[in-house]
Amino acid sequence: MLAAAERLFRTQGFRVTTIRQIAADAGVSTGTVMAVGEKDALLVAIFDGWIASVHRGRDTGHDADRTSLPATATVGEVMDLFEPFIRYFAVDPELSREYAAVIVRGNHESAIFQNLALALIAELEAVLSRSAFTRADAGCGARAVYFAYLGLLMTAANGAIETQDAIDELRQVVSFVVSHSGGEE
Repeated sequence: MLAAAERLFRTQGFRVTTIRQIAADAGVSTGTVMAVGEKDALLVAIFDGWIASVHRGRDTGHDADRTSLPATATVGEVMDLFEPFIRYFAVDPELSREYAAVIVRGNHESAIFQNLALALIAELEAVLSRSAFTRADAGCGARAVYFAYLGLLMTAANGAIETQDAIDELRQVVSFVVSHSGGEE
């Protein structure tokens, strides 16, 4: 059902796609689709499912790897963590804007603010802890970078800035955080 919803959202647009069309494409009843949720809930489930699959597919061995990273490599590894998400949101800016709007309205809980946020923050913390950060500072830096990323992603999804500008801004934020490791003022 979610695959049918995503296919229709991407081919004909979120706003014009109906629950009835999703049900027909999935070969289920309209009531079955509605049991999962209306269009906004389906869209959140699609994005959250994809984001969760990226986290599941990542090698989380960074925490065990205590190889020290220079600042440039740290910035590169952090940006590598974000790349799949940025690319996914850039594939269909209109659908990404709809997702951002649903999230901002707050009518639907998204795992992006719960366990998926914690997974990405843990991945960021693991990379930052391999740089000049203490464990505590790595956690603080990871949260700062995560919230900057989230704001930039939502801003790009809203169309206020281009995707490449959001990537450049995020790289600047990550570079700033990495260059200010160790509690320096």
